[in-house]
Amino acid sequence: MSAQNVLFDAPGPKARRRHAVFTVIGFALAAVTLGLVVWKLQAQGQLDPSMWTVLFTADVWTQYLIPGLINTIKAAALSIVFALAFGLLFGMGRLSHNGPIRWVSGIVVEFFRSVPVLLMMYFFFQVFAFNNYFGADYNSLAAVVLALTLYNGSVIAELVRSGVHGLPSGQSEAGLSIGLTPGQTLRSIQLPQALTAMLPALVGQLVVILKDSALGTAITYPELLQAAKDVGTAYGNVIPAYVLAALIFILINYGLTNVAGRVERRLSRRGRGPRKGAAAAVVGTTVDGSLGGPLEDAAVGEAPGPPR
Repeated sequence: MSAQNVLFDAPGPKARRRHAVFTVIGFALAAVTLGLVVWKLQAQGQLDPSMWTVLFTADVWTQYLIPGLINTIKAAALSIVFALAFGLLFGMGRLSHNGPIRWVSGIVVEFFRSVPVLLMMYFFFQVFAFNNYFGADYNSLAAVVLALTLYNGSVIAELVRSGVHGLPSGQSEAGLSIGLTPGQTLRSIQLPQALTAMLPALVGQLVVILKDSALGTAITYPELLQAAKDVGTAYGNVIPAYVLAALIFILINYGLTNVAGRVERRLSRRGRGPRKGAAAAVVGTTVDGSLGGPLEDAAVGEAPGPPR
């Protein structure tokens, strides 16, 4: 019996006919729904060519879309930098051998990972606006950046923790065997490997940060989605403006996704390299800066060879 039959029985003639009927019904319902949407948009004049051509005029881009895109990139870039720092700090804190540090880091990470981003944006914006901490022009930006930093930094901290825990135990044993402390082993041997292994997932989290920056429109932050809303209000073409904003987000996120794919493929190719080079890259250097020969063999699970 094949593995496929164990997991899923092949459908018989009646089941295949039933699946075909359900497929036809599903496509028919999707076509009807799409037709109703198009008919409703046409009835409201949202599909008129003039509603779409105005989106490609200079005024729309210079006064609305480009400033909104710049604000989106600004908030995302700041959030990415701070989230990476937050994630590395508290990820290492969760891996610390010091009990209180590990306990406090765990509470911070679990708390901010559980609170919705939009709720944090509302809270911080009210605090900043009430006390006017950053001025009227920057209160919303500060709220967006802080909320995205705390949430995504907590997720990155979990990525760091899971990445280190996913390493073979021989990596930490190799570091301890040459006299490194547990903290030095974590920083010098385990953390660089974990960061390399989690790069694709990390880039994926950066895509999340970019998309979640659109939540800033709820607290009047003038990002791309708010700019599209303003275009729709000014020119009476709300649907085309939102479609254009969605396309811009798709293009940017598609570029970041391609970066993640290239990083993953490059790491896969490097992982198929020679064993000696892989061991040297994994273990790194000893305390005095020289490459430990016996440690190379220990890192890949081999007995130390004769002195070189």
